[in-house]
Amino acid sequence: MEPTVPIALLRSKLHHNRDHSTGSQPRSMRAANSREILRLLRQHMPCSRADLVRISGLTAPTVSSAIETFQRRGLVRFTGAGTSRGGRPARILEFNSGYGCVFGADIGGSSVRLALADLSGKIIGRVHKTVPESGTPSEVTTLIAAATDRLLGEHGIAPEKVLELAAGAPGITDVRKGWILSAPNLHAWRDVPLAELLQDKTGISTTVENDVNLGALGEGCCGVARQAENFAFIAIGSGVGAGIVVNGALLHGARWSAGEIGYMQVPGLPPQALRVNSLGVLEGTIGGEGIKHAWLASANGRTNQMREVQPTEIFDLAASGDACAQRILHSTAEHLAAAIVNMSLVLDTPLVVLGGGIGSHPVLVEATRIAIARNEFARPEVVASSLGQDAQLHGAVWLAIQTAEQHGFRRRSERRKHGFR
Repeated sequence: MEPTVPIALLRSKLHHNRDHSTGSQPRSMRAANSREILRLLRQHMPCSRADLVRISGLTAPTVSSAIETFQRRGLVRFTGAGTSRGGRPARILEFNSGYGCVFGADIGGSSVRLALADLSGKIIGRVHKTVPESGTPSEVTTLIAAATDRLLGEHGIAPEKVLELAAGAPGITDVRKGWILSAPNLHAWRDVPLAELLQDKTGISTTVENDVNLGALGEGCCGVARQAENFAFIAIGSGVGAGIVVNGALLHGARWSAGEIGYMQVPGLPPQALRVNSLGVLEGTIGGEGIKHAWLASANGRTNQMREVQPTEIFDLAASGDACAQRILHSTAEHLAAAIVNMSLVLDTPLVVLGGGIGSHPVLVEATRIAIARNEFARPEVVASSLGQDAQLHGAVWLAIQTAEQHGFRRRSERRKHGFR
Protein backbone atom coordinates (compact mmCIF):
# COMPACT_ATOMS: atom_id res chain seq x y z
CA MET A 1 0.00 0.00 0.00
CA GLU A 2 1.35 3.44 -0.96
CA PRO A 3 2.20 5.33 2.22
CA THR A 4 0.47 8.66 2.84
CA VAL A 5 0.49 10.99 5.79
CA PRO A 6 -2.30 9.76 8.09
CA ILE A 7 -4.97 12.21 9.13
CA ALA A 8 -5.99 10.96 12.56
CA LEU A 9 -3.08 9.27 14.28
CA LEU A 10 -0.29 11.68 13.35
CA ARG A 11 -2.28 14.75 14.32
CA SER A 12 -0.02 17.17 16.17
CA LYS A 13 -0.99 18.07 19.72
CA LEU A 14 0.99 21.31 19.49
CA HIS A 15 -0.91 24.58 19.39
CA HIS A 16 -0.11 27.81 17.64
CA ASN A 17 -1.02 31.45 18.23
CA ARG A 18 -2.73 32.94 15.19
CA ASP A 19 -1.98 36.54 16.13
CA HIS A 20 1.78 36.63 16.69
CA SER A 21 4.22 37.51 13.96
CA THR A 22 7.62 35.88 13.78
CA GLY A 23 9.53 38.75 15.35
CA SER A 24 7.45 38.86 18.50
CA GLN A 25 7.12 35.16 19.12
CA PRO A 26 9.04 33.51 21.93
CA ARG A 27 11.32 30.70 20.83
CA SER A 28 8.99 27.93 22.05
CA MET A 29 6.06 29.42 20.11
CA ARG A 30 8.13 29.71 16.93
CA ALA A 31 9.23 26.09 17.30
CA ALA A 32 5.65 24.93 17.82
CA ASN A 33 4.46 26.92 14.81
CA SER A 34 7.28 25.53 12.69
CA ARG A 35 6.36 21.96 13.57
CA GLU A 36 2.72 22.71 12.79
CA ILE A 37 3.61 24.18 9.40
CA LEU A 38 5.74 21.17 8.55
CA ARG A 39 2.98 18.81 9.65
CA LEU A 40 0.46 20.62 7.44
CA LEU A 41 2.86 20.60 4.50
CA ARG A 42 3.30 16.85 4.86
CA GLN A 43 -0.45 16.35 5.02
CA HIS A 44 -1.42 18.64 2.13
CA MET A 45 1.58 18.58 -0.21
CA PRO A 46 2.16 19.59 -2.89
CA CYS A 47 1.07 23.08 -1.89
CA SER A 48 2.26 26.69 -1.88
CA ARG A 49 3.18 29.08 0.92
CA ALA A 50 -0.15 30.82 0.40
CA ASP A 51 -1.91 27.47 0.87
CA LEU A 52 -0.08 26.97 4.18
CA VAL A 53 -1.02 30.47 5.36
CA ARG A 54 -4.66 29.73 4.59
CA ILE A 55 -4.68 26.24 6.15
CA SER A 56 -2.71 27.13 9.28
CA GLY A 57 -4.17 30.54 10.06
CA LEU A 58 -0.63 31.81 10.70
CA THR A 59 0.76 35.00 9.22
CA ALA A 60 2.59 35.02 5.90
CA PRO A 61 5.91 36.12 7.50
CA THR A 62 5.67 33.26 10.02
CA VAL A 63 5.11 30.70 7.26
CA SER A 64 7.81 32.15 5.00
CA SER A 65 10.39 32.21 7.79
CA ALA A 66 9.68 28.57 8.67
CA ILE A 67 9.85 27.46 5.03
CA GLU A 68 13.19 29.21 4.53
CA THR A 69 14.59 27.43 7.59
CA PHE A 70 13.30 24.07 6.33
CA GLN A 71 14.88 24.72 2.93
CA ARG A 72 18.27 25.43 4.46
CA ARG A 73 18.07 22.19 6.42
CA GLY A 74 16.97 20.21 3.34
CA LEU A 75 13.57 19.25 4.77
CA VAL A 76 11.56 21.11 2.12
CA ARG A 77 12.10 21.56 -1.60
CA PHE A 78 10.40 23.42 -4.42
CA THR A 79 8.98 21.24 -7.19
CA GLY A 80 7.94 23.90 -9.70
CA ALA A 81 5.41 26.65 -10.28
CA GLY A 82 1.69 26.42 -9.73
CA THR A 83 -1.10 27.76 -11.93
CA SER A 84 -1.03 31.53 -12.43
CA ARG A 85 -4.17 33.61 -11.83
CA GLY A 86 -2.82 36.73 -13.47
CA GLY A 87 0.27 37.34 -11.30
CA ARG A 88 3.46 35.48 -10.65
CA PRO A 89 2.74 31.73 -10.28
CA ALA A 90 3.11 30.41 -6.73
CA ARG A 91 6.06 28.12 -6.10
CA ILE A 92 4.99 24.62 -5.12
CA LEU A 93 6.50 22.96 -2.05
CA GLU A 94 6.89 19.40 -0.88
CA PHE A 95 8.41 17.67 2.12
CA ASN A 96 11.69 15.90 1.35
CA SER A 97 10.98 12.38 2.58
CA GLY A 98 14.52 11.37 1.72
CA TYR A 99 16.00 13.80 4.24
CA GLY A 100 16.31 11.01 6.78
CA CYS A 101 15.07 7.56 7.61
CA VAL A 102 13.69 5.55 10.52
CA PHE A 103 13.61 1.98 11.75
CA GLY A 104 10.59 0.03 12.95
CA ALA A 105 10.97 -3.26 14.86
CA ASP A 106 8.39 -5.90 15.74
CA ILE A 107 9.56 -8.27 18.48
CA GLY A 108 7.77 -11.62 18.69
CA GLY A 109 8.20 -14.76 20.71
CA SER A 110 10.25 -16.53 18.05
CA SER A 111 11.42 -13.83 15.65
CA VAL A 112 12.19 -10.17 15.15
CA ARG A 113 11.23 -8.17 12.07
CA LEU A 114 12.90 -4.90 11.23
CA ALA A 115 12.02 -2.34 8.56
CA LEU A 116 14.01 0.63 7.27
CA ALA A 117 11.77 3.40 5.88
CA ASP A 118 11.97 6.93 4.58
CA LEU A 119 10.04 9.79 6.18
CA SER A 120 6.95 9.15 4.04
CA GLY A 121 6.63 5.67 5.57
CA LYS A 122 7.83 3.90 2.42
CA ILE A 123 9.72 0.76 3.43
CA ILE A 124 13.17 0.68 1.84
CA GLY A 125 14.31 -2.68 3.20
CA ARG A 126 13.49 -5.27 5.81
CA VAL A 127 15.04 -8.11 7.78
CA HIS A 128 13.40 -11.11 9.47
CA LYS A 129 15.53 -12.85 12.09
CA THR A 130 14.87 -15.90 14.27
CA VAL A 131 15.32 -15.24 17.98
CA PRO A 132 17.52 -17.68 19.94
CA GLU A 133 15.53 -20.14 22.04
CA SER A 134 16.39 -18.32 25.27
CA GLY A 135 15.37 -14.99 23.71
CA THR A 136 16.73 -12.79 26.48
CA PRO A 137 16.40 -8.99 26.19
CA SER A 138 20.16 -8.73 25.65
CA GLU A 139 20.10 -11.29 22.82
CA VAL A 140 17.12 -9.67 21.12
CA THR A 141 18.52 -6.15 21.27
CA THR A 142 21.90 -7.35 20.00
CA LEU A 143 20.09 -9.01 17.10
CA ILE A 144 18.23 -5.78 16.27
CA ALA A 145 21.43 -3.71 16.44
CA ALA A 146 23.17 -6.07 13.98
CA ALA A 147 20.14 -5.93 11.68
CA THR A 148 20.13 -2.11 11.63
CA ASP A 149 23.79 -2.11 10.59
CA ARG A 150 23.08 -4.69 7.90
CA LEU A 151 20.18 -2.73 6.38
CA LEU A 152 22.08 0.55 6.36
CA GLY A 153 25.03 -1.15 4.69
CA GLU A 154 22.87 -2.88 2.07
CA HIS A 155 21.20 0.38 1.06
CA GLY A 156 24.23 2.64 1.35
CA ILE A 157 22.69 4.90 4.00
CA ALA A 158 24.91 6.78 6.45
CA PRO A 159 24.08 6.07 10.12
CA GLU A 160 23.66 9.79 10.86
CA LYS A 161 20.63 9.88 8.54
CA VAL A 162 18.68 7.64 10.93
CA LEU A 163 16.39 9.80 13.06
CA GLU A 164 14.49 7.29 15.20
CA LEU A 165 13.86 3.64 16.03
CA ALA A 166 10.49 2.43 17.32
CA ALA A 167 10.06 -1.09 18.66
CA GLY A 168 7.05 -3.10 19.76
CA ALA A 169 6.92 -6.06 22.13
CA PRO A 170 4.00 -8.25 23.27
CA GLY A 171 3.28 -7.17 26.82
CA ILE A 172 2.35 -4.40 29.20
CA THR A 173 4.57 -1.50 28.18
CA ASP A 174 5.34 1.71 30.04
CA VAL A 175 5.70 3.95 27.02
CA ARG A 176 6.92 6.95 29.01
CA LYS A 177 9.85 5.07 30.56
CA GLY A 178 10.41 2.74 27.60
CA TRP A 179 10.09 -0.35 29.78
CA ILE A 180 8.43 -3.70 29.11
CA LEU A 181 6.73 -4.37 32.45
CA SER A 182 5.48 -7.86 31.67
CA ALA A 183 5.49 -10.10 28.59
CA PRO A 184 4.24 -13.62 29.36
CA ASN A 185 4.89 -14.80 25.79
CA LEU A 186 8.58 -13.83 26.02
CA HIS A 187 11.02 -15.70 28.22
CA ALA A 188 12.17 -13.78 31.34
CA TRP A 189 10.92 -10.42 30.09
CA ARG A 190 9.82 -8.44 33.13
CA ASP A 191 10.75 -4.85 33.96
CA VAL A 192 13.00 -4.66 30.89
CA PRO A 193 14.37 -1.16 30.01
CA LEU A 194 14.00 -1.92 26.30
CA ALA A 195 14.34 1.63 24.96
CA GLU A 196 17.57 2.17 26.88
CA LEU A 197 19.00 -1.20 25.79
CA LEU A 198 18.24 -0.53 22.14
CA GLN A 199 19.54 3.03 22.24
CA ASP A 200 22.79 1.89 23.87
CA LYS A 201 23.35 -0.87 21.29
CA THR A 202 22.23 0.97 18.14
CA GLY A 203 23.10 4.58 18.98
CA ILE A 204 19.63 5.54 17.72
CA SER A 205 17.02 7.45 19.69
CA THR A 206 14.41 4.80 20.57
CA THR A 207 10.70 4.70 21.37
CA VAL A 208 8.94 1.57 22.69
CA GLU A 209 5.28 0.59 22.44
CA ASN A 210 3.07 -2.45 22.95
CA ASP A 211 3.00 -4.48 19.73
CA VAL A 212 -0.80 -4.57 19.41
CA ASN A 213 -0.94 -0.80 19.86
CA LEU A 214 1.49 -0.62 16.96
CA GLY A 215 -0.90 -2.78 14.95
CA ALA A 216 -3.66 -0.26 15.68
CA LEU A 217 -1.35 2.58 14.67
CA GLY A 218 -0.47 0.78 11.44
CA GLU A 219 -4.10 0.17 10.49
CA GLY A 220 -5.00 3.75 11.43
CA CYS A 221 -2.15 5.25 9.44
CA CYS A 222 -2.19 3.25 6.21
CA GLY A 223 -4.66 0.38 6.66
CA VAL A 224 -8.36 -0.32 6.79
CA ALA A 225 -8.97 2.13 9.69
CA ARG A 226 -7.27 5.06 8.00
CA GLN A 227 -10.32 7.33 8.17
CA ALA A 228 -11.47 6.18 11.61
CA GLU A 229 -11.20 8.42 14.67
CA ASN A 230 -12.40 5.65 17.02
CA PHE A 231 -11.70 1.94 16.58
CA ALA A 232 -10.20 -1.12 18.21
CA PHE A 233 -7.59 -3.41 16.68
CA ILE A 234 -7.68 -6.93 18.10
CA ALA A 235 -4.74 -9.21 17.35
CA ILE A 236 -5.06 -12.96 17.83
CA GLY A 237 -2.01 -15.13 17.34
CA SER A 238 -0.06 -16.86 20.07
CA GLY A 239 -1.48 -14.13 22.30
CA VAL A 240 -4.60 -11.94 22.37
CA GLY A 241 -4.61 -8.18 22.82
CA ALA A 242 -6.27 -4.98 21.67
CA GLY A 243 -5.04 -1.58 20.60
CA ILE A 244 -7.71 1.05 21.26
CA VAL A 245 -7.91 4.38 19.45
CA VAL A 246 -10.17 7.08 20.93
CA ASN A 247 -10.52 10.45 19.21
CA GLY A 248 -7.48 9.72 17.08
CA ALA A 249 -5.14 8.81 19.95
CA LEU A 250 -3.99 5.50 21.40
CA LEU A 251 -5.52 4.69 24.78
CA HIS A 252 -2.86 3.42 27.21
CA GLY A 253 -4.62 3.62 30.56
CA ALA A 254 -3.35 4.86 33.91
CA ARG A 255 -1.08 1.83 34.37
CA TRP A 256 -0.43 1.00 30.72
CA SER A 257 -2.71 -2.05 30.62
CA ALA A 258 -5.56 -0.70 28.48
CA GLY A 259 -6.32 -3.28 25.79
CA GLU A 260 -4.99 -6.32 27.64
CA ILE A 261 -8.18 -8.19 26.76
CA GLY A 262 -6.45 -11.57 26.92
CA TYR A 263 -7.23 -11.32 30.64
CA MET A 264 -10.89 -10.40 30.09
CA GLN A 265 -13.48 -12.39 32.05
CA VAL A 266 -16.14 -13.48 29.56
CA PRO A 267 -19.24 -15.66 30.00
CA GLY A 268 -18.61 -19.38 29.63
CA LEU A 269 -15.01 -19.23 30.79
CA PRO A 270 -13.92 -19.89 34.37
CA PRO A 271 -13.23 -16.79 36.48
CA GLN A 272 -9.56 -16.37 37.15
CA ALA A 273 -7.40 -14.10 39.30
CA LEU A 274 -5.11 -12.02 37.11
CA ARG A 275 -1.40 -12.79 37.29
CA VAL A 276 1.17 -10.55 35.63
CA ASN A 277 3.33 -13.33 34.21
CA SER A 278 0.52 -15.77 33.37
CA LEU A 279 -1.79 -15.94 30.38
CA GLY A 280 -5.31 -14.65 30.83
CA VAL A 281 -8.30 -16.95 30.52
CA LEU A 282 -9.48 -15.49 27.19
CA GLU A 283 -5.99 -15.67 25.71
CA GLY A 284 -5.64 -19.26 26.93
CA THR A 285 -8.88 -20.15 25.17
CA ILE A 286 -8.90 -18.32 21.81
CA GLY A 287 -5.14 -17.80 21.42
CA GLY A 288 -3.16 -20.22 19.28
CA GLU A 289 -2.33 -22.76 21.97
CA GLY A 290 -5.90 -22.75 23.30
CA ILE A 291 -7.38 -23.54 19.89
CA LYS A 292 -4.85 -26.32 19.26
CA HIS A 293 -5.54 -27.78 22.70
CA ALA A 294 -9.29 -27.78 21.99
CA TRP A 295 -8.65 -29.68 18.74
CA LEU A 296 -6.55 -32.38 20.41
CA ALA A 297 -8.90 -32.64 23.40
CA SER A 298 -11.84 -33.37 21.11
CA ALA A 299 -10.06 -36.14 19.19
CA ASN A 300 -11.72 -38.99 21.12
CA GLY A 301 -9.41 -41.55 19.53
CA ARG A 302 -9.87 -40.32 15.95
CA THR A 303 -6.48 -40.89 14.39
CA ASN A 304 -6.97 -38.14 11.81
CA GLN A 305 -7.23 -35.67 14.67
CA MET A 306 -4.35 -36.86 16.81
CA ARG A 307 -1.74 -34.82 14.97
CA GLU A 308 -1.25 -31.21 15.99
CA VAL A 309 -2.57 -28.73 13.44
CA GLN A 310 -2.43 -24.97 13.26
CA PRO A 311 -5.53 -22.93 14.21
CA THR A 312 -5.84 -21.61 10.68
CA GLU A 313 -5.95 -25.21 9.39
CA ILE A 314 -8.76 -25.93 11.85
CA PHE A 315 -10.72 -22.96 10.49
CA ASP A 316 -10.08 -24.19 6.94
CA LEU A 317 -11.49 -27.59 7.95
CA ALA A 318 -14.53 -25.85 9.45
CA ALA A 319 -15.15 -24.11 6.14
CA SER A 320 -14.99 -27.45 4.35
CA GLY A 321 -17.60 -29.00 6.65
CA ASP A 322 -15.65 -30.79 9.41
CA ALA A 323 -18.07 -30.94 12.35
CA CYS A 324 -15.44 -30.91 15.10
CA ALA A 325 -13.62 -27.96 13.54
CA GLN A 326 -16.94 -26.13 13.21
CA ARG A 327 -17.60 -26.54 16.93
CA ILE A 328 -14.18 -25.08 17.75
CA LEU A 329 -14.75 -22.23 15.31
CA HIS A 330 -18.17 -21.50 16.82
CA SER A 331 -16.80 -21.51 20.37
CA THR A 332 -13.89 -19.24 19.40
CA ALA A 333 -16.18 -16.79 17.59
CA GLU A 334 -18.65 -16.68 20.50
CA HIS A 335 -15.92 -15.90 23.05
CA LEU A 336 -14.38 -13.29 20.76
CA ALA A 337 -17.78 -11.72 20.08
CA ALA A 338 -18.47 -11.52 23.82
CA ALA A 339 -15.17 -9.69 24.34
CA ILE A 340 -15.95 -7.28 21.49
CA VAL A 341 -19.45 -6.58 22.83
CA ASN A 342 -18.09 -5.90 26.32
CA MET A 343 -15.54 -3.50 24.86
CA SER A 344 -18.24 -1.81 22.80
CA LEU A 345 -20.48 -1.29 25.83
CA VAL A 346 -17.67 0.66 27.50
CA LEU A 347 -16.00 2.39 24.53
CA ASP A 348 -18.68 2.42 21.81
CA THR A 349 -16.10 2.24 19.01
CA PRO A 350 -17.92 1.82 15.67
CA LEU A 351 -15.16 -0.27 14.08
CA VAL A 352 -13.21 -3.36 15.18
CA VAL A 353 -10.29 -4.59 13.07
CA LEU A 354 -9.30 -8.23 13.53
CA GLY A 355 -5.62 -8.95 12.93
CA GLY A 356 -2.91 -11.47 13.64
CA GLY A 357 -2.43 -14.80 11.94
CA ILE A 358 -5.54 -16.24 13.61
CA GLY A 359 -7.73 -13.18 14.09
CA SER A 360 -7.78 -12.11 10.45
CA HIS A 361 -8.80 -15.53 9.11
CA PRO A 362 -11.90 -14.84 6.99
CA VAL A 363 -13.90 -17.75 8.46
CA LEU A 364 -13.39 -16.46 12.01
CA VAL A 365 -14.15 -12.87 10.96
CA GLU A 366 -17.46 -13.90 9.41
CA ALA A 367 -18.44 -16.15 12.32
CA THR A 368 -17.73 -13.29 14.74
CA ARG A 369 -19.82 -10.88 12.65
CA ILE A 370 -22.75 -13.31 12.78
CA ALA A 371 -22.45 -13.67 16.57
CA ILE A 372 -22.41 -9.88 17.07
CA ALA A 373 -25.26 -9.25 14.62
CA ARG A 374 -27.77 -10.72 17.10
CA ASN A 375 -27.51 -7.51 19.13
CA GLU A 376 -29.61 -4.41 18.57
CA PHE A 377 -26.72 -2.22 19.72
CA ALA A 378 -23.06 -2.68 20.76
CA ARG A 379 -22.58 -4.19 17.33
CA PRO A 380 -19.57 -2.49 15.70
CA GLU A 381 -18.52 -3.18 12.16
CA VAL A 382 -16.01 -6.05 12.20
CA VAL A 383 -13.40 -6.20 9.43
CA ALA A 384 -10.19 -8.08 8.76
CA SER A 385 -6.87 -6.25 8.87
CA SER A 386 -5.78 -4.99 5.46
CA LEU A 387 -2.08 -5.03 6.42
CA GLY A 388 -2.01 -8.60 7.73
CA GLN A 389 1.19 -9.57 9.51
CA ASP A 390 2.74 -6.22 8.59
CA ALA A 391 0.35 -4.09 10.67
CA GLN A 392 2.73 -3.93 13.63
CA LEU A 393 5.73 -3.21 11.43
CA HIS A 394 3.97 -0.33 9.65
CA GLY A 395 2.83 0.94 13.04
CA ALA A 396 6.41 0.91 14.32
CA VAL A 397 7.57 2.86 11.27
CA TRP A 398 4.85 5.48 11.71
CA LEU A 399 5.54 5.78 15.43
CA ALA A 400 9.21 6.41 14.63
CA ILE A 401 8.20 9.09 12.10
CA GLN A 402 5.82 10.69 14.58
CA THR A 403 8.53 10.81 17.25
CA ALA A 404 11.04 12.23 14.78
CA GLU A 405 8.47 14.88 13.86
CA GLN A 406 8.08 15.86 17.52
CA HIS A 407 11.86 16.37 17.59
CA GLY A 408 11.66 18.62 14.54
CA PHE A 409 13.20 15.91 12.32
CA ARG A 410 16.54 16.75 13.91
CA ARG A 411 19.40 14.31 14.02
CA ARG A 412 20.67 13.15 17.38
CA SER A 413 23.66 15.50 17.28
CA GLU A 414 21.32 18.47 16.84
CA ARG A 415 18.69 17.62 19.44
CA ARG A 416 20.46 18.71 22.63
CA LYS A 417 21.37 22.02 21.00
CA HIS A 418 17.70 22.69 20.31
CA GLY A 419 16.36 21.45 23.65
CA PHE A 420 15.27 17.94 22.65
CA ARG A 421 16.24 14.88 24.69
